[in-house]
Amino acid sequence: MNLEQLRGFVEVARLGHFTRAAEHLHVAQPSLSRQISTLEQELGSELFHRARGHIRLTAAGEALLPRAKRMLADADAIKVEMAELAGLQRGRVRLGAPPTLCVSLVAEAMSTFRAAHPGIDLQLTEGGTNLLMEQLAGGVLDLALITASGGPPAGGASLVRTALLTEELVVVSSAARPPVADGDAIDVERLAALPLIAFPSSYALRAATDAVFRAAAVMPSIVVEGAEMDTVLRFVERGLGVAVVPAMVLLDRPGLRSVRLASPGLSRTVSLAHRSDVTPTRAAAVMHKVIVRTARELAGRAPERMRAAAATD
Repeated sequence: MNLEQLRGFVEVARLGHFTRAAEHLHVAQPSLSRQISTLEQELGSELFHRARGHIRLTAAGEALLPRAKRMLADADAIKVEMAELAGLQRGRVRLGAPPTLCVSLVAEAMSTFRAAHPGIDLQLTEGGTNLLMEQLAGGVLDLALITASGGPPAGGASLVRTALLTEELVVVSSAARPPVADGDAIDVERLAALPLIAFPSSYALRAATDAVFRAAAVMPSIVVEGAEMDTVLRFVERGLGVAVVPAMVLLDRPGLRSVRLASPGLSRTVSLAHRSDVTPTRAAAVMHKVIVRTARELAGRAPERMRAAAATD
């Protein structure tokens, strides 16, 4: 028994057809048929009921199929691990992050990682914190950046969370327009009277902002609703309105000016999470370190608005 035989068996079982399976595997159909026949001889059991135009698994084939899939998956995992041990020449990192972090922390971290390890496949999933934690717990992601207003985010016991930084949520307006406040802070009542560009209702950032308006018993004057972060910032730069955004996105944005929200203000904690019951691949472990280091560097560039957590990773 060898991996090529098992791979051929799994493809025939999946497609129910020898010719299509051979085409998918880029082998000749007679060669695939011989592989399956040899496998059946070695196992002493027929794996398929063969009929004209119809192929289905025998009881022995049904029993072998899940084991064959596991063996092939293990073989692929070994290849990835061995490639990583060779110096991160190959591999994959699946990172999840809210869109509000993708224009700042994620862009910086991925750029740094890619420059050092160009052979690693980077896969980014954007979504809200709850969705990302579900995907992380389900094995869809290796790492996830998650946020929560007022403190570290909650999560399942199977997740390990590293607090990266705490940042203010600030009100931004166009630097080409007059300031929206006389001082360095604006109260909620004044903010509610300004044209506001609002994020989608699914954003945790939107929920936190809405809660502030409700607590002050005022209704915001929303002029655009449902835009993503980069679009919101561009709209603000062009003077369409103001927005409440994380302080981090202001870095390298000379077209924006910001003011704090008056007491009690708003802040959020950014954390990096991974599963506690799964050993990260070497590539994921390196990405973890890059993200932690990048978060500290960003906090150092705007210490009055961001505070790095006491992470030790």
